[in-house]
This record gives sequence, C-alpha cells and structure tokens, in this order.
Amino acid sequence: MTTTSYATVEAPLDWPEALRADLHASRGNGRVGSRLVSQSDRVRVWHLSLRPGERIGFHTHVLDYFWTAVTGGRARSHYADGRVAEVTYDPGDTKHHHFATGDFMMHDLTNIGDTELVFTTVEFLDSANTPLDVD
Repeated sequence: MTTTSYATVEAPLDWPEALRADLHASRGNGRVGSRLVSQSDRVRVWHLSLRPGERIGFHTHVLDYFWTAVTGGRARSHYADGRVAEVTYDPGDTKHHHFATGDFMMHDLTNIGDTELVFTTVEFLDSANTPLDVD
C-alpha cells in the first residue's frame, strides 16, 4: 500500500517492456476480477478464474476487500512497487485488505500452477476511498 497517486506509478525499469506497458496502461483499472457477478450499494462481488498459464493484467485496489480461494494452486503477482511474489493457495484461504484514504495497491496475477485457480473477491464500497470505475 502506498500514498503515491496510482495515476503516476511507473513500472520498475528491469521489468520486461510488455509488463511495464501493461502497468502503465492499466493505472486506475478497477476491474479486480474476471467478472463482476453482483453489486449493491454496499459491495461488489467478483469472480476470478485463471487456467494454468493465464494472467489477469494489472488492476488497482483502493477499496477495503477480501478474497477467498475457491480452488488451490500457485500464482505469481507483480506489484507496482517492484515486488514479485509467488504464493501457494489452498481452498478456503482468505485474506482481508484495508486501505486508508489515498492508499492503493496495483498488481497482476498469473496462474503458474497446473490447475485452474478460482477466487471470489468482495469489495466494500463504503471504504475510505472513492470506488474506481469498472466499466
């Protein structure tokens, strides 16, 4: 999380050009899943499904949210601050995120395992930051 504006984030110079270009083009992308399955005045519920080798491009989190792994597997994320993380997920794994005013997180996610990865993500619209557009 950072208080730098997501609109000015620049990718690390040592990243491949295609990855750098995707981060630049996706600043402020609020589509945090494959498909928005439900929205109310309080929450957005997302479905994310990645086949082996598939990737969801960079997106920006500004709202408090949690994700739950529906299936297990392995994934790699590149973060706008230059971190790269590989994670093994088990079904039911859940993580909650909170963002103070002005904070955000940008990352991508690639399925580096040999099984489909499926997540449910729930964003809370009454968070400290204004929701990003998802159209």
